[in-house]
Amino acid sequence: MPPEWSSSPPELLLVVDRTGGRPLRAQVEHGLRDAIRTGRLRVGERLPSSRELARTLGLSRGLVQDCYAQLVAEGYLVTRPGSATRVGAGAAAPPGAAEPPAKAPRPVADFRWGVPDLGAFPVQEWLWATREAARGMATAELDYGDPRGSSVLREVLAGYLRRVRAAAADPEHIVVCNGYAQGLGLVLRVLAARGVRTVAFEDPGSPATIGAAATAAGLRAVPVPVDEQGVDVRALAATGAGAVVVTPAHQWPTGVGLAPERRLALIAWAGENDATIVEDDYDAEFRYDREPVGALQGLAPDRVVSLGTVSKSLAPALRIGWIACPPDLAGPLTEQKHLSDRGTPTLDQLALARLVESGRFDRHLRRMRGTYGARRAALLGALAEHAPGLRVTGLAAGFHAVVHLPAGADERSVVAAARERSVGLYGMSTCRASRATTPARLVLGFGNVGERAIREGVAAVGDLLTGR
Repeated sequence: MPPEWSSSPPELLLVVDRTGGRPLRAQVEHGLRDAIRTGRLRVGERLPSSRELARTLGLSRGLVQDCYAQLVAEGYLVTRPGSATRVGAGAAAPPGAAEPPAKAPRPVADFRWGVPDLGAFPVQEWLWATREAARGMATAELDYGDPRGSSVLREVLAGYLRRVRAAAADPEHIVVCNGYAQGLGLVLRVLAARGVRTVAFEDPGSPATIGAAATAAGLRAVPVPVDEQGVDVRALAATGAGAVVVTPAHQWPTGVGLAPERRLALIAWAGENDATIVEDDYDAEFRYDREPVGALQGLAPDRVVSLGTVSKSLAPALRIGWIACPPDLAGPLTEQKHLSDRGTPTLDQLALARLVESGRFDRHLRRMRGTYGARRAALLGALAEHAPGLRVTGLAAGFHAVVHLPAGADERSVVAAARERSVGLYGMSTCRASRATTPARLVLGFGNVGERAIREGVAAVGDLLTGR
C-alpha cells in the first residue's frame, strides 16, 4: 500500500538541467516516468499539485500541467476532479519486480510463545503518560542526557523493583537499555573485557539468543542442564564458566522455579569462583498457583546482574528494558551503552515512569493477570477435552505451557501437520542446545491467543497431539 500523506502537498525530488540543450518539459516527463518505472513512486501514490511542483522546480505551472497531461495519456498518472494526481494502476512495473506475495490464510490459532496480548496494550493510558511526560519535560532533557537513562525512570524503577521483586535496587546502579537483547549484549561485553571467557546458559533455554550475544562479545557459550529444581549447579561448576544466564523465577521454557537450595548453591558458586549471575526476570509479574518469587538479585546484589523489560508486561515494540547491576559494573555498562547508541529515547522513558508512578501500570498488570488466567484455564479445558491424558507443565506463571507428547511422537511431524490445519504449534527442540526432538515437547504460548481461538485451535489438532 502506498503511503498516504497529509493534506499538505508531498515533496518530490526531480532535477532539471537548465545548462543543457534538452527541453525542460522533456526532462520533467522523463524524471517522472523514471521515478515510476524504478518503483520510487508506487501505484496509487499521490503527486504534488502542478502549482506546488512548478514552484519547487522554478517552472511555469502550464509546463507542469502539460507534463501531467502527457503522462495521464500514457497511463502513468490518473486524475479525478477534486482529487490529487496519483500514479496509475497501469504504470509500468520496475524491471524484474516480483508480484506481491499472496496473503497467507489467517490461522485458526497461533500458539507463538513470548508474545503478550498485543490487543490489550493500554493505548489511552500510554498516550496520557506521554502527554504528561512531554508537558513536564525540561528543555535540558531533550539533549542526549545520561547514557544510564533518565534519572526519573531509574528512580521509579528502583522503587518498583524493591516493592514488587524484593530487589536491592539502587537508581545509581541501573542502566536503561533497549530491551533484553541489548541488555544481555552489553553485560556480556563488559564481562568479556574483565577476562570472562565462557558463559553458561540453561538447557533447554535460549541457545540462539544467548549464543549470538556471546559470539558477538567474543565468549564461548556452554549449555548446563535443567531439571525439576532448576539449573544443575554441579554441572555448572564443571564448565569453568565465569558467568551464567538463568531464569530463576520461571525457567524458560520448562516453567520450573529455581528451588531455594539451588538458589543458595548458585550464589555460593558465584562467590567461590568470582563469577557473575545474569538473571533474566522475563515474566515475573504473572503468577497463578504459587506465591510470588523474589528476584535472585535481592539475595546477592554484588554477584547478580538482573535484566528486566516491559516486553511481556506491556509490548515488545516499546523496546525499554533495564539492567540492575553490582556497583562495580555500573560504570563499564554505562560506557558500553554510550558507545552503543548514546541512550534510550528519553520521552519514552519518562512516559513509562509516569505510567508506573501513577498506578496505571499496576492496574494494567492486574487486568492482564485475569486475562491470562482465563486463557490458561481455556487451554487446560480444551486439552482435557480434545487431547486427554497429556501431561501439561509450566503453568504456574507466565503465559506459556509445556505439553508432553506421547512416547514415540515425532515433534516436527506434529508441528508440520498442525500448520497444514492452520494452527501454529512450536516444539521445544528449538530451545535445546542440541536441537534434539526427544523427548517430544510442545511449548504453547497463549498470551496473544483469545479463549475462543485456543479452544478452536486445540480442537483442530487434538488427534495430532495424542497420536490417535
